[in-house]
Amino acid sequence: MKRLEPNKIRRSLSRSLATDNRRTIQIEGYRHSAVLVPIIDSGGECTLLFTKRTEEVETHKGQVSFPGGVVDNDDRDPIHTALREAFEEVGIPGDSVETLGLLDDLTTPMGFVITPVVGYIASLPHIVPSRVEVAEAFQVPLSFFADRANGRVEYRELSARRHEVWFYDTGEHVIWGATAKIIRLLMEKLDA
Repeated sequence: MKRLEPNKIRRSLSRSLATDNRRTIQIEGYRHSAVLVPIIDSGGECTLLFTKRTEEVETHKGQVSFPGGVVDNDDRDPIHTALREAFEEVGIPGDSVETLGLLDDLTTPMGFVITPVVGYIASLPHIVPSRVEVAEAFQVPLSFFADRANGRVEYRELSARRHEVWFYDTGEHVIWGATAKIIRLLMEKLDA
């Protein structure tokens, strides 16, 4: 696998996300949420930080996700939501995250509109997972996702519509659904 150097990734994504007209979605009845897509400099190589949700959370029990959640009334924007949720879920202080930009909004069959906020973390602070929301926090090298052979797609029927669902099997965890789709959007920006 090709090594993806943090400073090159940071510069590439900053340029790509700054010049892009991103797709925003507004659907009546859908709940707006935001996630932080944390790109970590892990000793000269980029990794992505994920959480595995507990069985006690309201939705997506036991699934792998990025830190994030529903927009609160007090949140200024999706960036504020993503940083607030990352702090609440895994203890990442907002001032340790350099926001690189936003990916396209996407929807889920569960009625959410998700805004992915791409953030770069030069030095990951000590992670303190929320016992209620996070069963585990873990990192996967970005180079794993750069190898297209590591992903697969399946088609699922839901509400009389055919949906494309992406999967990444890391060996210990299966990353799928909206989280895998966000990874695909991120990798497309790195190819740009």
